[in-house]
Amino acid sequence: MKTRIESVTDFMSAKQRSAHMAKIRSKDTKPELLLRKALHTAGYRYRIHDRRLPGKPDLVFAGRRKVVFVNGCFWHGHRCSVGDRLPKSNTEFWAEKRRRNQSRDEKALQQLEALGWESLVVWECEVNAGQKLIEEVKGFLDE
Repeated sequence: MKTRIESVTDFMSAKQRSAHMAKIRSKDTKPELLLRKALHTAGYRYRIHDRRLPGKPDLVFAGRRKVVFVNGCFWHGHRCSVGDRLPKSNTEFWAEKRRRNQSRDEKALQQLEALGWESLVVWECEVNAGQKLIEEVKGFLDE
């Protein structure tokens, strides 16, 4: 399967890019917090970032044996306008980083399945869908 990756003109220097990327969080991201708040309001209770499970899922519904990952489109190479883009500078580094992330993600999903857990991946760009996404996640949790 070929992937289309578009590079964009990098408007930052290498030093600025490094500082910018260093500020990006791996947990408690805005999309994750929005989803957590909506699910909590809907009455769902969960644990977050459980280190005992492969991939440290963002949301763990232990009684249901289900987990939800909230992935950033850029970092995990989603097929959307954000995920299809790479910085123009150091392109191979970023492409390889995303390949490693995707490989790690797939391994974690397989390990969770082998342990009897069901997984759902929610993409950063989908969080903007609001109620539609919440209904999808609720459907996953209640099935």
